[in-house]
Amino acid sequence: MQPNKKVLASIEKKTSLREQAYQQLEEAIVTMELAPGMVVSEQALSEMTQIGRTPIREAIQRLARENLITVLPQRGILVAEMDVQQQLKLIETRREVERLICRSAARRANAMERAQFARLAQEFTEEADQCDSARFMRSDKEFNELCLKAARNEFAEGAMRLMQGLSRRFFYHNYLHTDDLPFIARQHADLAHCIAQGNEEAAAASSDTMLDSIEAFTRATLDT
Repeated sequence: MQPNKKVLASIEKKTSLREQAYQQLEEAIVTMELAPGMVVSEQALSEMTQIGRTPIREAIQRLARENLITVLPQRGILVAEMDVQQQLKLIETRREVERLICRSAARRANAMERAQFARLAQEFTEEADQCDSARFMRSDKEFNELCLKAARNEFAEGAMRLMQGLSRRFFYHNYLHTDDLPFIARQHADLAHCIAQGNEEAAAASSDTMLDSIEAFTRATLDT
């Protein structure tokens, strides 16, 4: 029996709306449009995104799993506070998972993906030279998604996705507009280049170097 085209179209539409709701809300949290500690309602989020309550509810559940929000029964939805100690624990975990993903991506990426990594390496270098934070955030997100795709390890991908939102928000708030942006952008360029070249050991080492810098910066915020 052939699948009903109307049923398939309905499923695709619901999936698309759910993903749109998630992307919009995650971006609003990462960029502080929804500030840490803010309490919002499901209705307010629906109105903000112009997306119906059901996709919003599903996006909220996903964001709660990623520790970006906490659902407060009968009270609303709390945007998670930023906690440096929590961020350090996240970095400890992220270091191990990201090393595996970068090593796997270097080994398993196909020719098209390697070309994309090479392009991103060039873009990161340009963004470092121009100190272009907006472009860097877009390139960084594309790079993260490409790494997960090229690594072809659904378990590592699942673990990393649980950490990405918190990592991006902390970076956006504390790192993005500092003088260190060119430095971290060049580290991204080096990592993208290593993966493009298929050099597993260099990719793993570059990943560790980048996480060393992120950890040092995070620890420095304890003194500010």
